Amino acid sequence: MKYALVTGGSGEIGKAICEKLAAMSYYVLINYNSNKDNALKTLESLVANGGSGEIIQFDVSDRQAASNNIESWKKQHPDSYISVLVNNAGINKDNLMLWMENEEWDSVINTNLNGFFNVTSGLLKDMALNKFGRIINVVSLSGVKGLPGQTNYSAAKAGIIGATKALAQEMGRKKVTVNAVAPGYIRSEMTKSLDEKQLKKLIPVNRFGYAVEVADLVAFLASEKAGYITGEVININGGLYT
Repeated sequence: MKYALVTGGSGEIGKAICEKLAAMSYYVLINYNSNKDNALKTLESLVANGGSGEIIQFDVSDRQAASNNIESWKKQHPDSYISVLVNNAGINKDNLMLWMENEEWDSVINTNLNGFFNVTSGLLKDMALNKFGRIINVVSLSGVKGLPGQTNYSAAKAGIIGATKALAQEMGRKKVTVNAVAPGYIRSEMTKSLDEKQLKKLIPVNRFGYAVEVADLVAFLASEKAGYITGEVININGGLYT
């Protein structure tokens, strides 16, 4: 059996990614922090469509909790390993930096950037030993372009982009690829307060994207067909920024 871990699997984009990986015959570990109900709904959706998986609770920003939970799972599955990791968990606390509180900076950096390290570092050795791995980091238009009011979020996502490029070079000989996808405006919990009617005028395809479109891209990068693609940041923003 093939195993995949998706952090932030209880949100719209996370759920769509979990569903796509399950359809590829992956047993999906659906990570969540506080929204157990939504994580269970994701799991129910997988099972209803013939997939399999389980929920796994930990806060990606808590290094010890992430390590403990991953090591516990590995001990329970000594003959298996997580071959696909999707770093999708993230939060935003938008504010102009002029007014930004320390907590708004720290929590966004800790969850989005440190969370990437906290989870990924515990899975690299197994991927290297097994000579196969796929790491896909969900970043953002904000990390590629920078957006006002998101200095903290932009910094975190840009940091992951740099880490993606560096880690890809470190792991390439082990047949482990590392890529990032950078969504623009996707219909989700994070964008529901935005004025879609006005913002879509800025987007060449004249609409917001859908979570399933991000999931399709992630699924391709997780597949064996994407073995010659690594260190890339692929924009999925309807042509808003290239």
